Amino acid sequence: MIKAIVFDLDDTLFPEKEYVLSGFRAVDEWIATNCFATGFFEKAVHFFNKGNRGNIFNLTLNFLGIPYDEIFITKLIKIYREHKPRISLYDDAYWVINYYKQKKQLGIITDGYLITQKNKIQALKIESFFDTIIYSDEFGKDNWKPSQLPYLKMMESLGRSGNECIYIADNPDKDFIAPTNLGWKTVWINRNSGEYSHYIPKKGYGAKLRVSSLFELKKCQLLER
Repeated sequence: MIKAIVFDLDDTLFPEKEYVLSGFRAVDEWIATNCFATGFFEKAVHFFNKGNRGNIFNLTLNFLGIPYDEIFITKLIKIYREHKPRISLYDDAYWVINYYKQKKQLGIITDGYLITQKNKIQALKIESFFDTIIYSDEFGKDNWKPSQLPYLKMMESLGRSGNECIYIADNPDKDFIAPTNLGWKTVWINRNSGEYSHYIPKKGYGAKLRVSSLFELKKCQLLER
């Protein structure tokens, strides 16, 4: 019987794009104050929507004609990662947390830089609803998912065996292989607008169950028993 429901954070409980836009706004404000230039936010969003990743700051600064070096880019990355975000839960995430908080133990396992992920949790105001939150970055980047360590730490903290836990997440590349090997049940939240909406998981990397909305969990026999 499932005793603990554990969630991923980004694009599972809230839309990660909200964080990206919030971060762009923070950098835009800094650029406007320190470089006396406008338009960073709009152009960064343009490049993001075109599918650029990893070099958006460089592309945007080039477009705006703002000179920069590696130290300058590092400063902008720090502003982005450490800003206080303006983000909100998905409607179905708000529902699922409130629906199960008195029925099961609840947890979160999240990758990403520690201060970034902690700022997200604080902005969402959800820490008190969860029995345990595991930030994989506390154990070093080598122990980000798909490492088994965050899942083992969650089991230890909750006092649960693998067959009593279920993990709900959005990224088949890293989210499900470790918990599956530890005996957990797994659910892929594959939203129509999600990053992996048309993704076909590699063999052994998929989840036991696939849903397009967390509202569907109310009908999940695994959780209702």
